[in-house]
Amino acid sequence: MPPKLIIVAGPTAVGKTAYAVELARELGTEIVSCDSRQFYRELRIGVARPTDDELAAAPHHFVACRPVTQPYNIFDYSRDAMALLERMFASHSVVVACGGSGLYIDALLHEPARLPDPTPELRSTLQQMPLEEKRALLRRLDPDYHDRVDLRNPVRLQRALEVCITAGRPYSAVLADQQAAPRPFQCEVRVLQTDPDNLRRRIDLRVDRMMADGLLDEVRSLLPYRHLNTLNTVGYRELFAALDGAVTLQQAVDQIKLNTWHYARRQQTWMRRYL
Repeated sequence: MPPKLIIVAGPTAVGKTAYAVELARELGTEIVSCDSRQFYRELRIGVARPTDDELAAAPHHFVACRPVTQPYNIFDYSRDAMALLERMFASHSVVVACGGSGLYIDALLHEPARLPDPTPELRSTLQQMPLEEKRALLRRLDPDYHDRVDLRNPVRLQRALEVCITAGRPYSAVLADQQAAPRPFQCEVRVLQTDPDNLRRRIDLRVDRMMADGLLDEVRSLLPYRHLNTLNTVGYRELFAALDGAVTLQQAVDQIKLNTWHYARRQQTWMRRYL
């Protein structure tokens, strides 16, 4: 039988890490992260990096493996993950992957699509477009992708619009058509779920715990890097605003909870494809 990759997926705060660690221990195997923010060494509390005990319980890969100044894309990740899995499958019949980043989960399941490049003129025009206009344009050109992308992420919006306009088709349709042949191993995706009320409670409790663990100090230490897209993520941008004095700390914390909830709902929409 071919080796098998079990991918533990689901919305933020649903309990993926604990489940993956227990599964890896039962199977005597290791964990490959597919969380796009846990790659970075400087991000710990705000990305819910596995605890020291969890890291000790099962070997983890792609966790705190690069600085925030060295961004990582799905093509590099796909290449590195496939090389790692080839080595791991030489000694393990099963490997566990864990994460909630849809594009990186997809990069484990199949080779990422190589998408058409826009003209320099189109790229420049879109870069100058206000964020709200980009959202409205994407809603019109590709409502499906609009409903599952992080609408606060200008890089994702920019790329989706470039492909929509260059290809003359929705970005989501281009992605679906360009999915490559399956990987040379079995894949099983386990999507963890819970009811909305419980998930909302878990999110609120986790944000409170992050603040108690020192998230504000972590964000303060990252002020020199706040211009990087890596830091344009929930939990960091809201506290940057508080440090600027634009909002109170309590307002920032409340906004983190709300934005995390919205992000979790988008994750659930994305992951319906795996059910």
